[in-house]
Amino acid sequence: MSPTDETLEALAPPEATQAGEAEAPDAAAAQFRRGWLVPAIIGSALLMQTLNATVISNALPAMAHAFHVEPLRLNIAITVYLLAAAIFLPLSGWLADRFGARRVFMTSIVLYALGSVACGLSHDIWQLILARFAQGAAGATLMPVGRLVLLRTTPKSELVGALSVVTMPALLGPVVGPVIGGAIVTFANWRWIFFMNLPIAALGLVLVFRHVPEVREHDAPPVDLLGIVLTGVGLAALIFGFENLGRDALSPWAVAGLFVLGFAGLGVYGWHAAHTPHAVVNLTIFRKKTFSASVIGGAWMRIAMGANPFLLAMLLQVAFGLSAFAAGLMTFISAVGALVMKTTAPPILRAYGFRTVLLVNAVIVGASFMAYSLFRPSWPHWAIMLVLGIGGFFRSLQFTALNGMAFAEVEQDQMSRAATTSSMMQSLVQSIGIGLSASLLHALMTWQGQTHLTVESVTPAFVIIGLVTMISMLWFVRLPSDAGDEMNGRKPR
Repeated sequence: MSPTDETLEALAPPEATQAGEAEAPDAAAAQFRRGWLVPAIIGSALLMQTLNATVISNALPAMAHAFHVEPLRLNIAITVYLLAAAIFLPLSGWLADRFGARRVFMTSIVLYALGSVACGLSHDIWQLILARFAQGAAGATLMPVGRLVLLRTTPKSELVGALSVVTMPALLGPVVGPVIGGAIVTFANWRWIFFMNLPIAALGLVLVFRHVPEVREHDAPPVDLLGIVLTGVGLAALIFGFENLGRDALSPWAVAGLFVLGFAGLGVYGWHAAHTPHAVVNLTIFRKKTFSASVIGGAWMRIAMGANPFLLAMLLQVAFGLSAFAAGLMTFISAVGALVMKTTAPPILRAYGFRTVLLVNAVIVGASFMAYSLFRPSWPHWAIMLVLGIGGFFRSLQFTALNGMAFAEVEQDQMSRAATTSSMMQSLVQSIGIGLSASLLHALMTWQGQTHLTVESVTPAFVIIGLVTMISMLWFVRLPSDAGDEMNGRKPR
């Protein structure tokens, strides 16, 4: 039995063994468990987050009408979720090490479900904002803790495949989210987009308890409270600053103050981390080329991905005048393309390597975003769906490569902080993308002298985010040709 198999057996839930007499599973069963069963269960729990994120973008116009506010203003419902996640993300790694990853994961599922109920019961925009903040705080630990379980129990040679499996159930959110959300908004009430998380949470709790191993550090380092405060304040100020960039909600001086506070907080944290042995975010990990390329280079991709759902909702529903259900039927095809790619990504990476795939695919992904700028109401729906499906297919390959390569050079004792750092960066750059999308639309409307969204004021934004995506190539080109080969089982050439 391999060391990983021993870890899985030792960390299995209590009902998995009886008085230590149960025999270890054979190699095939252990590989199936760590390579398919556990990743699929973790991915199913993450389905709540992806489903909620996709559905709410589609429901924003209806929610704005119910709260008597402009649709552009309601993007704060997305941003405040990411803001809460950014504040509480630094705690996720320490909580998992201190109390056990499975226990923290299950607690997060319960709290996330309660936050969803609060969102569905909101009667004005401020109640919704508070409920989304609570929901984001609970969801902050779901992705990094779930990923930590995989990182601690899966050999590196199997990790790309396991990460592909964990995202398959999570991708069902974008697949069915636009259709379900559109149907709910069109034929029922938008509040049900939050209530439908409850049965998913109940099923996730049962599966996680029965099958996901407990993972924890026996000598967990002391909590870095000062580091958590500094990173939380810094990230929250930056996210809120990007949310209000180019908007009229705050004065330019207030927005500038948020950016100063955000960069100052992170700058002070940089000094603090250099003098603290157990800093909540270990900045020295960015010296590893694969991690830096994945997190910093991949940030430009994630900025575009944060902007894309919001821009598509504004284009199809507000500018084209489609119902939420019709728009959902069109946009779900991009997630279908992403789901199809998950089965083909590992062999592609083994054949060509991370560096080649990331470089070539960055161009394809950027071009696919820019192609969205050509959409017009006169286009047949099948043509729009074809372009969206192709874009989703190649974006999925890029994310699989980025997520798999990130931990190629990370040692086991650094995994929890690496997972936390990666999740914090993702939360920040997604919020930048959402804030950028709203600011772009506002700037384009002002430049064109428009008082409401039109096709002409939305489509140029897709060209801009497509160009932003290609900036990531500056990091990918620096990678050695064999970068991350241990992760995808690629043989030396």
